Amino acid sequence: MSVADTAEKPQSKTSQAVEHFDVLIVGAGISGIGAAYHLQQQCPGKSFVILDALDSFGGTWHTHRYPGIRSDSDLYTFGYRFKPWVGAPIATADEILSYMGEVIEENDIGPHIRYRHKIVSASWSSDDGLWTVEAQRTDTGETLHFTTNFMWMCQGYYRHEKGYTPDWEGMEDFKGEIVHPQTWPEDLDYKGKRVIVIGSGATAATVVPAMAEDCAHITVLQRSPTYFIPARNENVLADQLRKLEIDEQWIHEIARRQILMDQAEFTRRSFEEPEKVRNELLGAVKMFLGEDYDIDKHFTPKYRPWRQRVAFIPDGDLFQGIASGKASVVTDEIERFTEKGILTKSGEELEADIIITATGFDLCVLGDIDFTVDEKKVNFADTVTYRGMMFTGVPNMAWVFGYFRASWTLRVDLMGDFISRLLKHMDEKGFKKVTVALRPEDKDMPLSSWIDPENFNPGYLMRSMHLMPQRGDKPEWQHTQDYWAEKDDLPNIDLEGAEFVYE
Repeated sequence: MSVADTAEKPQSKTSQAVEHFDVLIVGAGISGIGAAYHLQQQCPGKSFVILDALDSFGGTWHTHRYPGIRSDSDLYTFGYRFKPWVGAPIATADEILSYMGEVIEENDIGPHIRYRHKIVSASWSSDDGLWTVEAQRTDTGETLHFTTNFMWMCQGYYRHEKGYTPDWEGMEDFKGEIVHPQTWPEDLDYKGKRVIVIGSGATAATVVPAMAEDCAHITVLQRSPTYFIPARNENVLADQLRKLEIDEQWIHEIARRQILMDQAEFTRRSFEEPEKVRNELLGAVKMFLGEDYDIDKHFTPKYRPWRQRVAFIPDGDLFQGIASGKASVVTDEIERFTEKGILTKSGEELEADIIITATGFDLCVLGDIDFTVDEKKVNFADTVTYRGMMFTGVPNMAWVFGYFRASWTLRVDLMGDFISRLLKHMDEKGFKKVTVALRPEDKDMPLSSWIDPENFNPGYLMRSMHLMPQRGDKPEWQHTQDYWAEKDDLPNIDLEGAEFVYE
């Protein structure tokens, strides 16, 4: 539950003063803190502010409090390129928050952050060449106004205040407690209780081993299986380099390059040799669960590897819980909730004291902020994305949307370079406004959904694709999700290209 939901709601009052900043960064999560670092380093003369609706930095790592919360990407690539990561590759939320806190302190970013500032609306005026942003203080109810030349959207892609939970029949009949991981109660007592976790993604794979020892029993109820990579939570190369007393900055860079090369090869093979990759992934699961376990039913997805995110399971902890008998998996669909638990479509009743709905995110586009351009409401579904960063018809704004097949933060760094270069280019040329627009050769370009479902199709995207910008059939008008191409393409974007319209 967000701070906005838990804070008292005093009488709203409006502050008359309007503060101006060259750049307004929305969100103090992993993207926003990275954006602030790059802006300071590459555009040191720019004034900026970071507005965040929460009461502290961290975004996802601040709001998610469920047991075992950890990264499912390695921290050598999920960490920023400019600050070495020195711990185990898979890190807890507390470790990630500590790392981010060091970035904020070391770079004096803290004074630029305004917490408990929930943005309500943003209005662009071509006459003024400015965005006017209205924000509400979630602790006092005060309404504040800011103006800015450029909006750097780093608020993520889902609603922090609530997760996605399907409306199953009979939920009101269940006598126990229903919990979504995104709004985890601090006082939830699951010791000695029977627990069902609905879902098969990274959240379920984190919660189950973290709770298994304390529960009477914990059951994963999944409609369909997911691919996992079980492996030791260590980076052998980095550890060896440390023994050789190599500088941490070098270790960070070398480890990143090795990981990214391995990930590129894994991604290539998932497209070109999907059956071989499938067999390797399932073989790793079999090592933990044995030949007699029904891996075909419970851990063999119908889709090829990488059509949905593949979560890393440190030390195979999820499978160790299943092998020990403390946890089990049921692959079935839900018929309805009952007083005692859940009735599946196959007719089995699973009894529980607590049901955890690890059923995913509730996606939103650009923080559900009410955007207008010259008094006309912006519907982002009517726009075309420019490389997953900017939108046709929306001036002086970029959205940081990271990678699914590689670490999110890799794109934070790449976009930090691109946006800083764009801002410097505008200053050098004396431009106040930049908008991306389809070129003459793009006018009859076929448009389709923001991401190709044959390429990547997690449920939270498929449910909300109608809200997202459209894509074209050319690289400029797509969010490719391909870090290995973008690391070369984004630094070489021609800022004088016809797709950029300056004024």
